[in-house]
Amino acid sequence: MPRRHMHMAGADGSVLRTALDGLRTRLGVPGTFPAEVLAEAERAAAAPRLPSEDLTGLPFFTIDPPASVDLDQAMHLAKRPTGGYRVHYAIADVAAFVSPGGALDAEAHRRVTTLYFPDGKVPLHPPVLSEDAASLLPDRTRPALVWRMDLDPDGRVETTDVRRALVRSRAKLDYDGVQKAIDTGTAEPSLALLKDIGTLREALEAERGGVSLNVPEQEVVEHGGSYSLAYRAPLPADGWNAQVSLMTGMAAAQLMLASGTGILRTLPAAPDGAVGRLRRAAKALRIDWPHHVPYAALVRSLDPRVPAHAAFLQECTALLRGAGYTVFTGGRLPDPALHAAVAAPYAHCTAPLRRLADRYAGELCVAAVAGAEPPGWAVEALEALPHEMAEGTRLANSVERECVDLVEAALLKDRVGETFEATVIDVKEQEPKTGTVHLEEPAVVGRVVSRSERLPLGERIRVRLTQADPGTAKILFAPA
Repeated sequence: MPRRHMHMAGADGSVLRTALDGLRTRLGVPGTFPAEVLAEAERAAAAPRLPSEDLTGLPFFTIDPPASVDLDQAMHLAKRPTGGYRVHYAIADVAAFVSPGGALDAEAHRRVTTLYFPDGKVPLHPPVLSEDAASLLPDRTRPALVWRMDLDPDGRVETTDVRRALVRSRAKLDYDGVQKAIDTGTAEPSLALLKDIGTLREALEAERGGVSLNVPEQEVVEHGGSYSLAYRAPLPADGWNAQVSLMTGMAAAQLMLASGTGILRTLPAAPDGAVGRLRRAAKALRIDWPHHVPYAALVRSLDPRVPAHAAFLQECTALLRGAGYTVFTGGRLPDPALHAAVAAPYAHCTAPLRRLADRYAGELCVAAVAGAEPPGWAVEALEALPHEMAEGTRLANSVERECVDLVEAALLKDRVGETFEATVIDVKEQEPKTGTVHLEEPAVVGRVVSRSERLPLGERIRVRLTQADPGTAKILFAPA
């Protein structure tokens, strides 16, 4: 998923949409699916490989943005009679539709991940699968990999199981509705437990030194040819839902490590220089960060609804840039095996409709629980997966970065020459006249170049916009 989510509403043919079309061409973004891929997807949608176990009696529900139709996860939460909780977490069974070595499989390896643009997405799998036959849509019976995790009263995982089964979601919920239902006490018992389990898991995350970034979503809206930009601060329900996915990824990592074959999502500890840059950003944004307070503790104290905190949380995503995938086979355990932000071994396994590696992690986990040898096709693909995922992630990051540039240029294209209040949040060590400013209004972060004076790190200054042209020139400021 992108680190900065964007959504755009507006008329077709706008300047920004034209620039986004040009960006897709320049980056070589995949276009329409080849005919043979679409034909295979239609056949697979009509005749998937269905499991024998039936869990359609469990009232699963999904939590996603209102417009989403590629639904990877559904859950059912319950209290255990002996204390603690039981979590059933259903993940779309993409392997029930995609045959190894087929056209669909080859195309998924070419695309690697779903790409997100402000005006739409470029899916990993054809919509007949990702938005229909394989998606855990409400009131549809679907094949899934169903995780069952029993938790103790403190939220710690005691036992883990994952197997194929048929499921049937009863409700498609969204974050605002979930938050309102829980806050008002009107949530169904299973949904109400999301807060209990989510807050317990958040406490365990803090205990082990992990950190989750509640980065605001950026929304761009067109108003008759002009643009506005705002942030949607994540709700507590966003975090509780994410904790269930995170718990599953940690359980998957443990299963694969125990079996000796797997693929982990790893992240090295942040270098001192990166943390130092964040400390400068905190100072610039007037966020109090005492030296005795760890980074993770500071992040947990921030409120993404506060503009300065939202800007700092976005800066924190820089610490995730060293993440990669590590594979291992034959019992030769990997080094490193940890994800620094999770503070534990972790695997991507909960979004197979949108991310290639998750399909393989799911297969390896099912085999591990069954005590069976992992499928040959899955093991054979492991060696190439880290490179494939790195390339796909690099393209996704480029799309995200370039989209932000285009959006900000579109937002300011008619304001060249105007001055703005801003804070200098970064200065290049070797080029002290070049840096980055954070505008107070609108919510824009851009490059600034001074012709004469060194930029005053951490101070508020007035800057003049010198260029902004979507598709041609990124935004650039100069001290006013």
